[in-house]
Amino acid sequence: MTDYTFSQLLPADFHADSRVWIYQSSRLFSMGEVLQVEDILNAFTESWHTHGTPVKGFATVLFGQFIVLMADETAAGVSGCSTDSSVRLIKEIEKTFSVSLFDRQTLAFLVKDKVQMLPLSQLNYAVANRFITPSTLYFNNLVQTKVEMEKSWMIPVRESWLAKRIDFSGQESAKV
Repeated sequence: MTDYTFSQLLPADFHADSRVWIYQSSRLFSMGEVLQVEDILNAFTESWHTHGTPVKGFATVLFGQFIVLMADETAAGVSGCSTDSSVRLIKEIEKTFSVSLFDRQTLAFLVKDKVQMLPLSQLNYAVANRFITPSTLYFNNLVQTKVEMEKSWMIPVRESWLAKRIDFSGQESAKV
């Protein structure tokens, strides 16, 4: 199995409790778009402030499809205004690149080494047809801290909140 470790791409000098926001794109960004998005994100984090105090921020694009924004609040907490500015940034990226970044009804899985998107409404169909198995990796974009991201962002479906919504009967042999 391929190693999908992404932790080394996160800043080592950020506290484990640093706040994390993950925005899942409705489509894969092209390499050129990723470079443009990362330039936009870097410019934002360099000028990100909360009540006049710089926010220790980090942002990147992972797997060409997920925008990760992180704030280490050990020096300065992120306030409502600074959170609003990050949301405005993400909305600008949506508009510029014609993507959706706020759709919580589409799930992302790693299938055959590729990020695959699936509408929540088709989850049971995908399970019944073995597109999704208990061991399929799911991108849990609900993580809220750096340590949660490192431990629980990419997890087998059987360990996610989705497991309660899925009937895996008949897939016992798929518990690889």
